Amino acid sequence: MKHLLLGDEAIAQGAIDAGLSGVYAYPGTPSTEITEYIQLSEKRRALSASLENGADCAYSLESKGKIFCQWATNEKTAMEGALGMSYMGKRALVCMKHVGMNVCADAFMNAAITGVNGGLVVVAADDPSMHSSQNEQDSRFYAKFAMIPCLEPSNQQEAYDMMHYAFDLSESLRTPVLLRVTTRMAHSRAVVETMDMPREQNMLNAPENTNHFILLPAFARKNYAELVEAQVDFVQTSEESLYNSYIKGANPKKAIVTTGIAYNYLMECLENGAESAYGLEFREASILKITQYPLPKALIDQMVADGAEEILVMEEGQPVVEELLRGMVPSSVVVKGRLTGDLPRMGELTPDCVREALSNSEASNGPEDVQYPIPEIVVGRPPALCQGCGHRDMYAALNEVAAEHEGAKIFGDIGCYTLGALSPFHAIHACVEMGASITMAKGAADAGQFPSFAVIGDSTFTHSGMTGLLDCVNSNANVVVLISDNLTTGMTGGQDSAGTGKLEAICLGLGVEPEHVRVVVPLPKNMEEIKQVLREEVAYNGTSVVIARRECIQTLKRHLKAKK
Repeated sequence: MKHLLLGDEAIAQGAIDAGLSGVYAYPGTPSTEITEYIQLSEKRRALSASLENGADCAYSLESKGKIFCQWATNEKTAMEGALGMSYMGKRALVCMKHVGMNVCADAFMNAAITGVNGGLVVVAADDPSMHSSQNEQDSRFYAKFAMIPCLEPSNQQEAYDMMHYAFDLSESLRTPVLLRVTTRMAHSRAVVETMDMPREQNMLNAPENTNHFILLPAFARKNYAELVEAQVDFVQTSEESLYNSYIKGANPKKAIVTTGIAYNYLMECLENGAESAYGLEFREASILKITQYPLPKALIDQMVADGAEEILVMEEGQPVVEELLRGMVPSSVVVKGRLTGDLPRMGELTPDCVREALSNSEASNGPEDVQYPIPEIVVGRPPALCQGCGHRDMYAALNEVAAEHEGAKIFGDIGCYTLGALSPFHAIHACVEMGASITMAKGAADAGQFPSFAVIGDSTFTHSGMTGLLDCVNSNANVVVLISDNLTTGMTGGQDSAGTGKLEAICLGLGVEPEHVRVVVPLPKNMEEIKQVLREEVAYNGTSVVIARRECIQTLKRHLKAKK
């Protein structure tokens, strides 16, 4: 069957058809749609089962073909949950954006040491150019760091096919496999041909050798030695992979190495530039396409043996392959790419910058070089909080109270409310990573800052803010924590929030004094009440929490429409 799918959707459908038993994820652009697609697929299947067998039919985890697909609290718990499912012999998928790899790194790195039982695939969606992220890190470094195989599809069909291959590879090599995509691959569509007969899920099958999953030093050292020894097999698998290919060109002195989506950009330029003057030297170059790691050393050696004197590396993200190649080829071979300025050092690759890299002249005779200026009528439109959003009223009250104290500091966090740093509020003085608002506010208070505010969303609070609040309670830090609770994970599209209905109980359980856990409703008519609550908590010498609760205006619209 043929379907028009996003890259994320192709990954999801590929996982389903490969016998997936569970997906574990925390929403984060550009990875969110993978889990959402699986959730929607499960809802449709549950509805179909209900209509076929009656409304009272059992539909539990034990039901044939059921896929667990509930959002995890954060990426670390997602990775650990998936490892637990793999432990029982089932195939599990973990999905996150690139910064989520930092959160799950402890479990991820150690999963490489324990190995797996059922297939375990980790999908990391990187965000070059930082469209919705705070950095531009490249998840391929994590695969190399953990010494596990990594796959990087160049198109949506490969993304689908690679999921079958990745789970098989994971089980055959007994290791987690990282599948890395980038924003353009995740969020662009193409026709994908899917298999007619999906694979059945694995049966429950706990490991016989449980020592592999017990990382006491005596066992871990043995496991690590096995992982090191397995590197030879990993490289050989990469060299023999159908996803890595080498084509000797008519002019093998010139060579191009591409990875992932960069291969598409190269093909677009070479095909569309057949009649233009640019890239004449590279049109007959050898081409090495890499979409499986570790790097296929045999193919690289063949490229050099064929006479490569200059290698242009095109890769989306950081110069991972470019740096590694410098240590794998003779010093006489010139390696070019992002580090040499032949391609931009930062941001996404585009067909335009690839075309420029293929040209050895400063100006091309081709029509592709025509620059189209942006019309003056087109003006920049910075993002802003939605009209009617509860965050707006929360910031309006907070700004007024903060202005009553010279030098007040407000530490923000990751979510829709981060837009409070922009006009018209300019309310946030710092925003680093998920959960940092509370602990940075604490650190500032420890240094003598007063007043010290932390603003955090409900989903971010349960993701990684709770431990920071516990630190505050344990040292009786003089901070005011504002949890802006819009009852959803708003920034990524309105997914369920793990803390909905539980925030007060969590704060009390962590030790915040009951009289200093306050709830307000952020509406213009309640402005005086909100400001008074904030003033009272600023005056309290200790840790207090103010929960500003009102449903996200976007999810409210959807809920009202559904009811109607």
